Amino acid sequence: MRVCWRTIPSQRNSMACLYAACERAGYTLDFSCGPEKDVTLYSLNSITGPSLIPEINAADTITVIGGPHACARWDELVHIADYVVVGEGEYTVPRLLQSIESGTPVPPGVATASSFQPVDHTVFLDGNPSFSEYKGYIEISRGCPYGCTYCQTPRIFGNTIRHRSIGSIVRLAHSFHDIRFLSPNALAYGTDGLHPDPRHIRSLLHELAKIPDKDIFLGTFPGEIRPEFVSEEAVDLIARYCSNTRIHIGAQSGAESTLKRIRRGHTLSDVWRAIDHTTDAGFTPVVDIIVGFPDETDEELLATVSFCREVSKIGYVHAHRFFSLPGTPLEGRVSRDLIPEVVSALGSLALSGRLTGSWNNPEIRFFSKISK
Repeated sequence: MRVCWRTIPSQRNSMACLYAACERAGYTLDFSCGPEKDVTLYSLNSITGPSLIPEINAADTITVIGGPHACARWDELVHIADYVVVGEGEYTVPRLLQSIESGTPVPPGVATASSFQPVDHTVFLDGNPSFSEYKGYIEISRGCPYGCTYCQTPRIFGNTIRHRSIGSIVRLAHSFHDIRFLSPNALAYGTDGLHPDPRHIRSLLHELAKIPDKDIFLGTFPGEIRPEFVSEEAVDLIARYCSNTRIHIGAQSGAESTLKRIRRGHTLSDVWRAIDHTTDAGFTPVVDIIVGFPDETDEELLATVSFCREVSKIGYVHAHRFFSLPGTPLEGRVSRDLIPEVVSALGSLALSGRLTGSWNNPEIRFFSKISK
């Protein structure tokens, strides 16, 4: 049975880990720019996903949809695709392919137009390499104990954070010259995700440093850091072992009241302490913010702009416009309009080179051209 993977630029990491999982089960995925026989797999996020619905609906082949959009909208997508994978796919997708090939009932974690049984497992990261022939980043942690109202991560992967072992990470790291990590909070490695403990990062970096001719990047894309985990000890470890000159901090707002409302779990003071530790250690801070939350007031927007101006004096701002994601508490809410003062200020910072991102169009960050 031939199994194809529909190539979508924003879903590279999903492709890498599922390629490895399917390969272990005896299925080698072929890349495709559209649906092809016998089976075509799609991983959809909630921004680009809807644009592919007509293609899937018209496909003359067996179609399987997974990814964040499928987890949140499976009850709708079962009328579009033959199968919808709800939850993590490393175990479920190979089991589904085996059931399609053998004609046996679909496994738990797969929804169809006639049935759905919830997933019966949690993925053990050490049992699943992040990639094989088709490379992705090294996923060191999965899940998040926080409940940010705009984020899909804990709704898909759960509130308990799981970690890949140091031995597994080191084995994967041999495949790269530049070692980068995928994590919801890179400095939370080895912890419960709530209480910082740099000992685990120290042990990981110490082992990785034994591999010759490798550059380690921690606390930068694609694994930013929560501000309350940025300590003097933590940045000293990054300075000692890593090659990055910037540290990416997730602040999300410059207004204290907004941080509380979106349930970030940290304060603005935590953000400034993180920035201070970062600059004291000689790093340049890159601070993530989101503008246009549905209930954000003009005053809160202006507070975030003021915050961005201050950050831009010593570092960079990476800004996004709020986008409502299915399955989150803010599902269905619309981004509020940005007042002219905010547009002008963010535009000026962008022109000066101190601000990047899709603050004026939330879809830019995901909509690379999708091949037809």
